[in-house]
Amino acid sequence: MILKNVERKEKNTAAIVVESDAAEFEKAVNTAYLKNRSSISIPGFRKGKAPRAVIEGMYGPEVFYQDAMDELAPEAYEFGVKESGLKLVGTPAISDVNITDERTVAYTFSVSVYPEVTLGQYKGLEAVKPAVEVSDADVEAELNATRKRNARMLDIDDREARMGDTANIDFDGYLNGERFDGGKAEGYALELGSNSFVPGFEEQVAGMKIGEEKDINITFPEEYTPELAGKDVVFKVKLNSLTTPELPELDDEFAKDVSEYDTLEEYKNSIRENLLKVRQERADSEFKNEILRQAAENITADIPDVMVEDKVEDTLRSYASQFGLRDRNTSLEEIRQMLGVNDEMMESSVRPGALAQVKSDLLLDAVMEAEELADTDEGFEAYIARVAEEVNATAEQLRQYFGEEFMRHEFRKELATNLIVDSAVEKAAEAE
Repeated sequence: MILKNVERKEKNTAAIVVESDAAEFEKAVNTAYLKNRSSISIPGFRKGKAPRAVIEGMYGPEVFYQDAMDELAPEAYEFGVKESGLKLVGTPAISDVNITDERTVAYTFSVSVYPEVTLGQYKGLEAVKPAVEVSDADVEAELNATRKRNARMLDIDDREARMGDTANIDFDGYLNGERFDGGKAEGYALELGSNSFVPGFEEQVAGMKIGEEKDINITFPEEYTPELAGKDVVFKVKLNSLTTPELPELDDEFAKDVSEYDTLEEYKNSIRENLLKVRQERADSEFKNEILRQAAENITADIPDVMVEDKVEDTLRSYASQFGLRDRNTSLEEIRQMLGVNDEMMESSVRPGALAQVKSDLLLDAVMEAEELADTDEGFEAYIARVAEEVNATAEQLRQYFGEEFMRHEFRKELATNLIVDSAVEKAAEAE
């Protein structure tokens, strides 16, 4: 094979022309014959036993050409990529194939080229890191949430429903006198005050007595589903029963029951420390993301469309996998329908997010190269051990699943990230 031509085009695309010689094509044609002969019937020969010359004489010399071209295409592409020295992204496409009278084959591959990245400022960037505080009220809120989770539910039969009670109700919704989909349920347990129903519904259940039936008038919010947004509806509601939580006392015994601590004071201190840790990690993450966003926006690169589209697909398939859909044969359109991702969401959220991630990847690769970041064996082993612990796996499992090269690249990306973020400056928040 020979590399005939490499033509760079706009938006980091290129055309690679590779030509195979007659001997290579002849070998591919014979391979195609051997692969297909078992399914060919020729009078006078047992099925699968007809010589190639006889088949070509009956169906024409081109009978095996298409299969031969398909056979040669991957080898031609690999050869073209290697000889061109280009770093490619995405899936190639064959835009043209020509066979000469001499039975040489010229393939033209349309490819996308990894873009050349010019770094802008990536060191010494500034961003606000929010001050991290935990108030007594925050601790009390966590304590009350824990008390609520450990509450004993008491049946109520001698008073009306109040906010904080759990009401067992039947309801049936009507729009313009007609039932609407999703507006009916029986024996539904509704915590009054949880704001889990349409605004105004729970407040009108409060005050009802067990066995009472009542029409509740509601106007759906404008941002609700299109069929009901802004519409006035009537719910026919019946209160079947009531329960209310009996909260445990806040004392040392409570602390012993719900935690590893012997006193309430120790438990409160642990809550404060945990809240502080979580909020500090969130603040650090927000600071890091903002610094990386700025650095990524500062790069200059002509990004091929295929890089963004591939990232869009990766993003949607990642979301779908969280719902148990991991079949790679499922089309992207089917995944979009399952996730409820319409065109507006694609353009306003998914695609911009994918572009930002592509820019971030380009940034980190460019910083790795500019800073000549090396993945020492000692550092890499510590990194892969830490990641394995985080995902509840072993280092060997990570190596087998992702491959050594991928994991080392991820380690270098972390080194680049740390270099950028460690050089950043925390900016004081402006006073309100």
